[in-house]
Amino acid sequence: MKVNKKMLIQWYHIYFLALLGGTAAVLLLTPLAQKLAAVWDIMDRPKGEKHKFHGAATPLLGGAAMFSGWLLMLAAGLLSWHCSSGLEQAEIINRYLPGAQNNLFRIAIIAAGAAAAVLLGTIDDIKGLKAHWKFLGQLLIALLAAGPGEMRISLFISAPWISYVITVFWFMMLMNAINFFDNMDGLAAGTAAIALILFTVAAGFQQQYFIATLSALGAGCALGFWFYNYTPASIFMGDGGSHFLGYLLAVASTGTTYFNPAIAASKVPVLIPLCILAVPIFDAMTVTVVRTLNGKPFWIGDHNHISHRFVRMGLSRKRAVQLVHILCLLTGLSSLPILWSSLATTIVISVQMLLLLMLITILQYAVIPHDLDSVVPPDKLKK
Repeated sequence: MKVNKKMLIQWYHIYFLALLGGTAAVLLLTPLAQKLAAVWDIMDRPKGEKHKFHGAATPLLGGAAMFSGWLLMLAAGLLSWHCSSGLEQAEIINRYLPGAQNNLFRIAIIAAGAAAAVLLGTIDDIKGLKAHWKFLGQLLIALLAAGPGEMRISLFISAPWISYVITVFWFMMLMNAINFFDNMDGLAAGTAAIALILFTVAAGFQQQYFIATLSALGAGCALGFWFYNYTPASIFMGDGGSHFLGYLLAVASTGTTYFNPAIAASKVPVLIPLCILAVPIFDAMTVTVVRTLNGKPFWIGDHNHISHRFVRMGLSRKRAVQLVHILCLLTGLSSLPILWSSLATTIVISVQMLLLLMLITILQYAVIPHDLDSVVPPDKLKK
């Protein structure tokens, strides 16, 4: 008996299930994390910090909730993948099952890195780690991913050690960039969800099925948490959550091979991760430069991020977050055609994105005063 092709499981079905499963798992687990945070007293209580405005103590176990949902769905996915291998409709599962089984060790290493990222951030949330200990932990996590995890950014460089150094730097940079970006309700979670969905599309288009599925699962977890973290947030992701999302973004971006000579002769598609993550990376670079030039530690939070500058221009915090998300969509969606475009088209797209970021920067720095010590007040509650 022939099976109707319409009944066959396709990869986009798996991506959608991973996205939906991650969202549902985190939606269900976050209330539990809120209760545990209250019981264990893992709460964010402002102690006079100028960059914090929430009055009531807020749970800080959002990272644990996202990681728990991610790990649960990853395990469920691997189990269902194995159990459904005998189904006649699951032809693609039967075809790729041996490859998935051969990569179980790599999957375990990736999961261990994610656990370490959440643990490092959560310890910082509870104890308040010194910057050098935090950077050391990030370095060890990056070394784990680049070594046993086999995550490498080659950039067509033959020297393995250079590839190794670039990869380690990329992982550390993204964990810190998302940590910096977690400065308003829903901002980092929404940005990570957008980026991971775009990485799912890019990896799927390049037939990198494992990374595409992993990206879709991560996007679902970020999206599920966003419903609790969006204004007014009932729980914060904390450093545990920002490190986890930064780690997932690093895995998604380094795990995909963007250059495919069968699709495009140009090697420029390797810049796609930079385009998808242009806004958070650009924000991290600008605040780091501004703080350094003003003699202040770049790891100490302030109100000079792109979102804060939008508020100073007259937007509410909620609208500022929405505008940043639109910018992330603009730069991210513009990068996808690079996968199959010519070099000339790629240059035009890249210049367009740079001009967009320059326009936003000029507007922000021209309209508002440059004051590192100024703060952005919270939105006024409607009566």
